[in-house]
Amino acid sequence: MFFLGPFLLLLPLLFFMLMVNIFTFSLAKLGLSPVGAIFLLWASLIGSVINIPLSRERVLVKQPQPFFFFNHPPVVQERVICINVGGAVIPLIFSLYLLFARAPLWPTSVGITVVALVTKILARPVPGVGISLPAFIPPLVAAAVAILIGGPHAPPVGYISGALGTLIGADLLNWRAIRSLGAQVVSIGGAGVFDGIFLVSIVAAFLSW
Repeated sequence: MFFLGPFLLLLPLLFFMLMVNIFTFSLAKLGLSPVGAIFLLWASLIGSVINIPLSRERVLVKQPQPFFFFNHPPVVQERVICINVGGAVIPLIFSLYLLFARAPLWPTSVGITVVALVTKILARPVPGVGISLPAFIPPLVAAAVAILIGGPHAPPVGYISGALGTLIGADLLNWRAIRSLGAQVVSIGGAGVFDGIFLVSIVAAFLSW
């Protein structure tokens, strides 16, 4: 019983280390060295908290209100449009690399389209949060499509389909709804979308075994 407590405390750490090892060795079959796979993993995690501003705009929050012979001035706030490093920039760069180096165009295009349609249907804009999306759905759909039509190229097809399909379906196709939420910061690839894109990497890694 004395050793049970420390063992239970170490279980999450052991599980994390196991996942890191599987993730690293599997991504090597996507064209990355073990060092490159570790870099991709940590760059994605750290990049999830980094947003690069793209533009700023002033948004009307409250219309001017009449008060006797005067009008209260309208309430205006600044909105910043950003792109998330871990949820958009890194997946986009790696997807382009895989598309030119390893993934056939036709199956990849079909996969992106299918995942984009599914995530468009499931994504829900939530005020104060952004996009709410079941994290496991995009990678599972991407994996299924990749297995069915990807053949020996299933891992890169799965990664690109999941990453770009999620970005397109959850963020870009819901862009008007996202901008109407009233958030001061709008991040492409951030909030709930990052979880789905990050899990795509892990599922694509398992597909490569």
